[in-house]
Amino acid sequence: MDFTLMTLLVASGLFCLVLTFLAIGRRIGIASKDKDGKEPAAGAVDAAVYGLLGLLIAFTFSGAAARFEARRHLIVEEANAIGTAYLRLDLLPSDAQAALKEKFRQYVDTRLKAYQKLSDIEAAKAEYRVSQILQSEIWAESIAASKAVFPQPAAMLLPALNQMIDITTTRIVAMRNHPPSIIFIMLIALALLSALLAGYNMAGSKSRIHMLVFAAILAITVYVILDLEYPRLGLIQIAGDDQILVEVRQGMK
Repeated sequence: MDFTLMTLLVASGLFCLVLTFLAIGRRIGIASKDKDGKEPAAGAVDAAVYGLLGLLIAFTFSGAAARFEARRHLIVEEANAIGTAYLRLDLLPSDAQAALKEKFRQYVDTRLKAYQKLSDIEAAKAEYRVSQILQSEIWAESIAASKAVFPQPAAMLLPALNQMIDITTTRIVAMRNHPPSIIFIMLIALALLSALLAGYNMAGSKSRIHMLVFAAILAITVYVILDLEYPRLGLIQIAGDDQILVEVRQGMK
């Protein structure tokens, strides 16, 4: 299923559930008022639940935003690492440069395709495997060519190549880094409990606008958090930052 559609369904489902729990809480509040003749009032428990919900939303939202920015910075780091390694190929003998530079061009192409095809996991994995093969070939050929110019040029080229290779693992780990599922389960559970308490405390109100606003805000917040967590699949995108890699590729003459 398309990720955007899935997150919209999750947000819509949460919106409906929150409205349902608000209505249930309001009915309980009305029934309670009929029995003792007093208006339901918010207490310390209500405030604690609302506060915990706010804290959990802030925690998940700030974490998603931080991971979003970290992934953007890693694109820049990879572009810099590739650009530096490519420039240092000029330190090698001229007869070895042409083949290595061509492999670098192919490598950058596969790196771009791997992230452009993330909506199709198998296709993205295939491109990633191609990039790993090219990494091995570039490393092996660079080692062989460096023996002719050892030690100083090799000491400059090989660390740059190593950094270029290492950053791919760092980006994979960053892409897979998400909060445990229990965090989202707690968030939804607290949202529904808060809706129940809010509905109970609104038993004396005839207006429905507050219920709609409360449900909409919670649903939109959860949608944005999920979209930030998966920035290449939803409406919030970091694909535009790949332009840095595109520019590096264009500079490989």
